[in-house]
Amino acid sequence: MRKLSLAALGTVAVIALAGCAGSGGGSTSDSSAEVRVWLVGTDTPDAARDYLKKTFEKENPGSTLVIEEQQWTGLVDKYTTALSGSDAPDVVEIGNTQAAAFTSAGAFTDLTDKFDDLGGDDLLPGFVEAGTYDKKFFAAPYYSGARVVFYTPQIASAGVPTTLDEYVANGEAMHSADSTVSGIYAPGRDWYNVLPYVWENGGFVAEQDGDTWKAGFSSAGGIKGLTQMQTVYEKASAAPKDGDETNAQVPFCEGKVGYLSAPSWFAGSLATAADDPTAPGCPDTFGKDATAFALPGMTEGKAAAAFAGGSNIAIPTKAKHQDLAYDALKILVSPEYQKIMAENGLIPGLVSAASALPDDAVTKAAAEAAAASKLTPAAPKWADVEASNVLQDSFVKIAQGGDVDQIAKELDAKIEEILNS
Repeated sequence: MRKLSLAALGTVAVIALAGCAGSGGGSTSDSSAEVRVWLVGTDTPDAARDYLKKTFEKENPGSTLVIEEQQWTGLVDKYTTALSGSDAPDVVEIGNTQAAAFTSAGAFTDLTDKFDDLGGDDLLPGFVEAGTYDKKFFAAPYYSGARVVFYTPQIASAGVPTTLDEYVANGEAMHSADSTVSGIYAPGRDWYNVLPYVWENGGFVAEQDGDTWKAGFSSAGGIKGLTQMQTVYEKASAAPKDGDETNAQVPFCEGKVGYLSAPSWFAGSLATAADDPTAPGCPDTFGKDATAFALPGMTEGKAAAAFAGGSNIAIPTKAKHQDLAYDALKILVSPEYQKIMAENGLIPGLVSAASALPDDAVTKAAAEAAAASKLTPAAPKWADVEASNVLQDSFVKIAQGGDVDQIAKELDAKIEEILNS
């Protein structure tokens, strides 16, 4: 969910990054230093953050570790500046869909010869692929999270649907006449949750044909999926048509949501104390009995192909403290750390740590969804597509009642222009 790009970096920055790719930047032998780790959003639990800091400082006497939390919104511009400048952080979290742009730009230190030391075959395969470029390993798996549909029986009287068509029909039935309750909470800029409709109806995002990328939102299946999505926007959702998925727990906790598709770790947002000053949850009201199911597909009994979110973790080539950064990276993918991530409902980057996942309905739904999940195209310039906001802008137009065929054609043209430039 998240990006950097060759185009965004600019020619001079790309040359500078490529020139030091794999070699590391700055000092690599500091016995004491302040190591800066950039984690994005609030998905990493406090217990994991505490373990990282305490373990690192215990293993590296005299050095300190500082976690600097970033936000997904605007992250591209911040990474563009930071990773090509003299004040690069030492370790960074990056969304799995952004990794190809960073690795192909030479932004990360080559970890190929450390693959086995970091977990080897125990690393989550799909995210190893996301962190690999030109047969070299640059970014280790951090965590994954399948998207599932959250609901509470207090509001979702329609229950659990068995097909995508039934899911949409239930959403329409639960949508209140005064549009205060969303049968399906679907803000227009939440592009992640549009993809299952496209995939399930036989469409595709983009596919490679030789050296050329072809976009598929205007394919027959793509049009059918986007049309179904427009039905959700118009007849099942009261979410802002130009809004995004940020703080989706707010309407859920207000009792204004029937179904809400979100990463499995959204359960943690609902469990957060109601008086939390930054992102209050509702553990004693609508979050108390909240549960989830895998979004159903077009065929009864099969989960939909939902988008698989998650992150990789890497060391910028221009990080000042390469050896200490690697010490921190090893902790981030260690069995102990990854177990903490799993205990908090995140699918760990270390496969063996999955045994620590909670035995509850949300986790079971996530496992079912993960088995059918898909990623965005593994194109070096896919992050440019995300950074351009063309997906978000197009889906907002569809949510506002625009012509699906025309919007899809224009969207495909823009995607192809970016991917093939």
